[in-house]
Amino acid sequence: MKKRKTLIIISVVVLAVIGLFIYFGNSQSDDGGDILATVEKGEFKVVISTTGELEAKNSVDVKGPGRLRQARLWQVTIEDIVDEGTTVKKGDFVARLDPSELGDRITDRENDLEQRLTEYTQAKLDTALTLRDARDNLINLKFAVEERQLIVEQSQYEPPATIKQTEMDLEKAKRTYKQALENYKLQEQKAVAQVRRSAARLQERQLEVDFLKELASQFTITAPEDGMVIYRRDGSGKKVAEGSSISTWDPVVATLPDLTKMRSVTYVNEVDIRQIKSGQRVLLGLDAYPEKRLTGEVISVANVGEQRPNSDAKVFQVNIDIFESDTTLRPAMTTSNEIIARTFKDVLHVPLEALHSQGDSVSYVFLQKGLEVKKQQIEVGVANMNEIIVRRGLSEGDEVYLTIPERARNKPIVFLENTDAAAEPAVTEVVQ
Repeated sequence: MKKRKTLIIISVVVLAVIGLFIYFGNSQSDDGGDILATVEKGEFKVVISTTGELEAKNSVDVKGPGRLRQARLWQVTIEDIVDEGTTVKKGDFVARLDPSELGDRITDRENDLEQRLTEYTQAKLDTALTLRDARDNLINLKFAVEERQLIVEQSQYEPPATIKQTEMDLEKAKRTYKQALENYKLQEQKAVAQVRRSAARLQERQLEVDFLKELASQFTITAPEDGMVIYRRDGSGKKVAEGSSISTWDPVVATLPDLTKMRSVTYVNEVDIRQIKSGQRVLLGLDAYPEKRLTGEVISVANVGEQRPNSDAKVFQVNIDIFESDTTLRPAMTTSNEIIARTFKDVLHVPLEALHSQGDSVSYVFLQKGLEVKKQQIEVGVANMNEIIVRRGLSEGDEVYLTIPERARNKPIVFLENTDAAAEPAVTEVVQ
């Protein structure tokens, strides 16, 4: 009798357990296959992901003539340039500028030079003739003075009036000669000045022609060092190639980068830039070589934002030094950059999909507790792209729903008890 009673009790318990499993199994099947995630504890990183472009940290500019402005050439077209990626030695041909405008200017100045030479020759001839006439006149006047002097000497026995007249004629001849001599000196000075002025104008034009011809010889541009030719980009990001123009203020036609030291130039939006600072570690990938992984460090962050082409958002330039030296790296290759902004040690974290909120201050998750689902309030910390730190409300190994289970949707939130901050688990940030 006692044995039968025990069997009955066991049967009832088994049936009850089976009933509970059937009930909750039906409830779970009604939720449409909810996904659970386990609360993990460990290192947590806040990563800012960006796309960048490789460039050499150091490079040598291949420049056109530096005195274009002196020739009043404000822009010059690149007539020919070697293909990008060409390896050149020092002194090898790199590019040639269009010389047509400069050639026209040289022709004009040479014509002007011929005119100045003619003017100079004419000035010398004119002054020579003028001064020769003046010298002949001086000789004649000097003879006239000597003639008057003889007349005075021969008139000693003439009447006083005749003597007086001859003396007056002598004085007049001397005065005329003296005035002519002074005028000759002035004419000579004037002639010298005219010749010097013509000579100066001739020399000025000659120097200009010589300068323009020397400048024309610099329109064929050679490599200042050994290296690989990389086209430079203008302010709009367009490559300066054949048919492009260089200006007198920026005569660079290409660069010869040092491929042993590379960096990635990227741009971070104004929302994330406050988390970026120099010294942060970076993991880099290459679109051209997906299997390669590189490491680097943020070396500079722009203080002023800018607006990139085809974008309305303000961004800040960030330069990242790459630690590795790889012969396959080339300027303008696209990089994927993961900037490790912050790192936390031994913290609980859950996927962002598990987090829900009520109002602005209450965060909660749907927590699986045995066969029950609780709508549990949690206190959260810093988040990254996929997960968020949990400061209170969960334990390592807990399971939370990534979707909202229907049977728990309208359950009340289980709020956390108020505790002192000192009692809360510490969140340790690793300083890089």
